Amino acid sequence: MSLISEFTRIKKAGKRQYENAKGKPLSLIEEITWGQKPFDAQDDAENMVIHGDNKEVMKTLLSEYDMAGKVKMIYIDPPFFSKADYDAVVKAGGENIRHLAYADKWEKGLSSYLKMLTARLYLMRDLLAEDGLIWVHLDWHAAHYVKVFMDEIFGEKNFVNEIIWTYKSGGSSKRHFSRKHDTILVYSKTAKYDFFPQQEKSYNRQLKPYHFRGVKEYKDEVGWYTLVGMKDVWNIDMVGRTSSERTGYATQKPEQLLLRMMESCTKEGDLCADFFCGSGTLAAVAASRNRRFIACDAGELAVESTIGRLAKGNTSFRVFEAGKRDGGSRLNVKVGLEVEPFPASDKVLLRVRLLSLSERGLEKSVDEKMRETVRRIAREKPLDMVSSWSVDFEFNDADGIHRPDLVLTRTKGDLPDFCEKIADGPCRIRVKIVDIFGNSTYERMEYEG
Repeated sequence: MSLISEFTRIKKAGKRQYENAKGKPLSLIEEITWGQKPFDAQDDAENMVIHGDNKEVMKTLLSEYDMAGKVKMIYIDPPFFSKADYDAVVKAGGENIRHLAYADKWEKGLSSYLKMLTARLYLMRDLLAEDGLIWVHLDWHAAHYVKVFMDEIFGEKNFVNEIIWTYKSGGSSKRHFSRKHDTILVYSKTAKYDFFPQQEKSYNRQLKPYHFRGVKEYKDEVGWYTLVGMKDVWNIDMVGRTSSERTGYATQKPEQLLLRMMESCTKEGDLCADFFCGSGTLAAVAASRNRRFIACDAGELAVESTIGRLAKGNTSFRVFEAGKRDGGSRLNVKVGLEVEPFPASDKVLLRVRLLSLSERGLEKSVDEKMRETVRRIAREKPLDMVSSWSVDFEFNDADGIHRPDLVLTRTKGDLPDFCEKIADGPCRIRVKIVDIFGNSTYERMEYEG
């Protein structure tokens, strides 16, 4: 049976999944405010990072958080139906450690992929504002099929653009032209969507001035140009190996790409969402441009990568869990507490120090070839296995929310192994440690004063 003949069945199955979707309660587990005012309990949509199945999360946002029609911009970079595994690459002990970021394999084929995405597109339609836009990032594998379903869900008349993102990176072939572009489908919910036209350079022929009356011309290091309305083919470089943006997460998208989308359809204070958030590019760009954000992913590595990236940018946000993480922690961590008198006062200096880390269940994180390398690094340089850690010096047992005073992330390979705070009384201290695979654990200690 051809896929075209299955379209009606796929649509019905996807809609049935949407109609039968059940939400899970979102538990607030972490809050980072950088000394700013606490989050307003009434503003549930303010800067959320959520770990969980996005179908369940979106259902909860609709049913429990009253977010129907509240999201001005939705961007998703879902699996592409590439039938491949994608690795994250991080540096540890002087070695490049490759480990699984996510799998894009579908045992039941393309129809199961389209059912998955269709159900979620219905939920995104409900979340999207009447004047908002949704951007769905795909490539040649399935973009043409997904467009048909988006015509059904959002309406053919609400198709806005097919953006072609072209880039230099990627492989080549002797069997076909090199595949050097992705497709981004842009739809509205109504005819009243907001759009703020962008401009781009259009270089004059021979790079010389035209001197046309009424036409403003400019010159840069290339030559003379005019500004014209931006076209639907975008030439933007991928995130390079030496880029300051680079997180090591597989299929990371450049900030410039997300910024161009965001500036074309949102204003300061608007709410943007990404339900396949990966390394958190949308959230990072939104924070840098004073937009609010929701970033959701089912992968622990994606969520912890997003948390670390936002914390490094001094962004305030909250972290939620939809249900419980599977299997518990695979980390064994030792953390020390040192106490010293603080000169000329009755206060003390508390120093929390990372001592060691070891891993269990490595077969869940890396393949057999990489396993022995990771074990060696864990023996010889165990702290190289730590991606980030944070310390809450005033942990509140009553609500159990981690509110770190400090978040320490690895920068250019370096990660501080201790942090300090001056205290004048008893402290309940909670330390969160995240390894390079996205596994996390918490350690508790107390200073009794």
